[in-house]
Amino acid sequence: MTALAHEVPPAVIDNPDPDLDEVLWEAWKAMDLPEGYRAEIIEGAIEVSPTGRRRHAVLVGRVRRALEAHIAGSDVGVHQGGNVIHRRKSWIPDLFVAPLDLEEIPDEDGFGVAAHGVGMIVEVVSPGHRSTRRDRIRKRREYARAGIPVYVLVDDFEGDGAVVVLTSPDPAKAVYTDEHRVPYGKDAKLPDGTAAEGFVIGDAITGV
Repeated sequence: MTALAHEVPPAVIDNPDPDLDEVLWEAWKAMDLPEGYRAEIIEGAIEVSPTGRRRHAVLVGRVRRALEAHIAGSDVGVHQGGNVIHRRKSWIPDLFVAPLDLEEIPDEDGFGVAAHGVGMIVEVVSPGHRSTRRDRIRKRREYARAGIPVYVLVDDFEGDGAVVVLTSPDPAKAVYTDEHRVPYGKDAKLPDGTAAEGFVIGDAITGV
């Protein structure tokens, strides 16, 4: 399901090489992918992956509709399909919450939005070892490095299913210091002070 166009050893991730970052950035900008594929730069790799399966689309749609209703009337909106950019890294989250007018937070090259203006990211985990590792581990570290305040995973493959709400990023350590893991069938509520505080992901979203 996922092809890695360029892999690097862990040492490169721990000690980023600015020259490699620039090479990957230029290669990513020049890519011309067939319809139905997307490319991201994640921890020293350009990763190409296909669009999600039906269940993935169903969950993303449910979260988006509920989230839009929850934040209606505020100065932020729910966005999909755009590039979130941070220090020559590029990600395409399933959903992200940011200003209604994304022109307020452009990245310097005009390819997407700057990560510092994103209040929350939601990823619906796809099946397969590479896909689950990407969302649970590698993107988790990347989003923490970028200081994304809230990272939510909707994960069909965590036991019988779980919603994981990660807050309080520590960019220097690439970790979220606060984690709440809620099994399917119970309500996962976003904490106060977050971009969509009080938003609940429950059975209406995660149920079959």
